[in-house]
Amino acid sequence: MEAVEAREAGWVEAPERWGLGTTTVGVVAERVRAVWERYRTCFRTQTRDTSENAWIYLRGLLTMDQERTFANIARRVQDPAADGQRVQHFMSASPWSAQAVLEQVRAEVAHQPEIRSGNVLILDESADGKAGEQTAGVGRQYNGRLGKVELSQVGTFLALANEARRFWTWIDGELFLPERWCAPQRATLRQRLGIPPERQFATKIELGWQMIQRVRVSGVPFEAVLCDELYGRSRWLRAQLDAASLLYVAEVPADTPVYVTPPAFGVPTKAPEAKGRAFTQPRVLAQSQPIPASQITTLPETHFTVVPVREAARGLLADTFAARSIWTVRQGLLAREWLVIRRH
Repeated sequence: MEAVEAREAGWVEAPERWGLGTTTVGVVAERVRAVWERYRTCFRTQTRDTSENAWIYLRGLLTMDQERTFANIARRVQDPAADGQRVQHFMSASPWSAQAVLEQVRAEVAHQPEIRSGNVLILDESADGKAGEQTAGVGRQYNGRLGKVELSQVGTFLALANEARRFWTWIDGELFLPERWCAPQRATLRQRLGIPPERQFATKIELGWQMIQRVRVSGVPFEAVLCDELYGRSRWLRAQLDAASLLYVAEVPADTPVYVTPPAFGVPTKAPEAKGRAFTQPRVLAQSQPIPASQITTLPETHFTVVPVREAARGLLADTFAARSIWTVRQGLLAREWLVIRRH
């Protein structure tokens, strides 16, 4: 992006909005251009090069505050008379692969020596409200941005973050398709919208685990997986992470049943006079009763310690924490986990 282009985009007139000095705006513009140059091969096929549309779309996202529709982006960046059809086709129907772009992101991150340690993966989702049902994956589902169930399109994402290096990037993502989108009755609509025919229904949790595995295979180093309650309450996901020897920090509901001592666990013995088949699967035996995780805070042996969290506008933010070794049942097996409690 040349200096005149940056000025037209509004970066020079109000650089303080981006935390930049006027002398650094040109450098930032050059670096953005360099990123596009590195990735433009992802948007080429044997017969076409659509990378210019990628540049138009990227500039629109970075230089427009609101109403970033395809038409508005084309008019702002490309031509005041443009209708945005080229950009819309590029984003909606062009055959370039989003996963190919993400694979290059992972490859670049994996070869950065300055971020070989201290990385964490953050598993989360993001929703966009939609007005109609002709967009891939749209349905009435929870929209975290709105805080309610609404007609939305939801994506499940993995971010890589390194606090010490002030580094953050989107590392993988998948569109969540509600189960009804995978029904035979929607085959024609799926084909029209470009959804791969082999795509099968998968929960957000299953999509998250698939992405974590892809990141591991790519060689991107990370030391822990972080996720909120939606994913953390999944005993299946925690069991998968544990089996893969991956450290995880996952939010769980306050009423999660836990045991403060190892419960009696095994295959129950069937009484001779009892009817039905004998037990074959292990389980927690009747004499062991769990307590909700929130009750751990009331036990006398739970000790809280003040731990600094981060710098805030009013100084160092510190909260009290406690950690207790507890036992849970995951996928029919007894598992030892750590319960970390934070008082805000």
